[in-house]
Amino acid sequence: MGGVRRALVGYGFLIASVNLATAEPIKLRVADSFPKGHYLVKLVLEPWMEQVQKRTNNAVTFEHYPAQQLGKAADMLKLTQTGVADIGYVAPAYVSDKMPVSEVAMLPGAFDHSCQGTLAYWKAARSGVIAEQDYTANGIRLLLAVSLPPYRILTVKHPVKDVADLNGLKLRSTGGAQDLTLRAIGAVPVRMAAPDAYESLSRGTMDGLLFPLESVVAYGADKLVKYSTDGFGFASFVVAYSIGENAWKKLSPEIQKAMVDAAEDILPSACKEVQRADSETMKSMEAAGVHFETLQPDAVARLTDLTKGVGKAWADGLDARGKHGSDALKEFSAAVAAVPAK
Repeated sequence: MGGVRRALVGYGFLIASVNLATAEPIKLRVADSFPKGHYLVKLVLEPWMEQVQKRTNNAVTFEHYPAQQLGKAADMLKLTQTGVADIGYVAPAYVSDKMPVSEVAMLPGAFDHSCQGTLAYWKAARSGVIAEQDYTANGIRLLLAVSLPPYRILTVKHPVKDVADLNGLKLRSTGGAQDLTLRAIGAVPVRMAAPDAYESLSRGTMDGLLFPLESVVAYGADKLVKYSTDGFGFASFVVAYSIGENAWKKLSPEIQKAMVDAAEDILPSACKEVQRADSETMKSMEAAGVHFETLQPDAVARLTDLTKGVGKAWADGLDARGKHGSDALKEFSAAVAAVPAK
């Protein structure tokens, strides 16, 4: 009987293996607003998709729809919630009314290096206030997140050398915390998604951008801007891909684990590459004629003084709406402190 039982157990295992190998792969639609070939897709999304397919023995495949093929950047949350996209590039800054506490990672001076912001946000957005309010409450689940290197101010006509040069400048903003930052330094925020920035800048309806360098190049604005600040981080931006809760629940625990494990493996190296890309892009832009103005210590001190109250003002505004901004600020600050600056 023992031999028969062992034979049956072996036969059952063989059947299960054959079924797993021959089962129809699960196809997941991934949507974002990045132009085809964007560096963040290459450094973050594509490696993650490859890892998930490898870890699941191709039980999962992905159909990637870049360049707003399934919808505008500001609509990605709704598209992901409704299942038009299974996984969407849901940038919290574009839907700050529905994902307000994630902007804690976009405050001026929040961190010095992409990996500080990335690893802190990855931790905070999967448990605690950010996870509960911005993700669970919206019926989505975070799969990938990268905090971009600190933003610079880039202008077309005049360099920014001191605080006075910022007065009245119309600069692109994602809204929310970035609006607060620009107003604090005397500039005028013009809220828009990244894909729309080039046209507005070319028409002269904006004086410049609050942008990361890689995006300046990705959206063609490097052909328009002539000057950039250096030496002060005005803000940042969270690039996040999320899956709709309904799509998530349809996945097996093994596939769910593969997705989380793949992100855990990829993000620490991806954020280093994102930071490295920032430095390389600065060199190439300088070679192409863009002048980087290193802000002098007195200008940095003045900007630090002007923006030091932005975090508290942001948190107080959310607290007044019952959104626990102070709790999010405390959680994120603690997470950043636990990550080395370099």
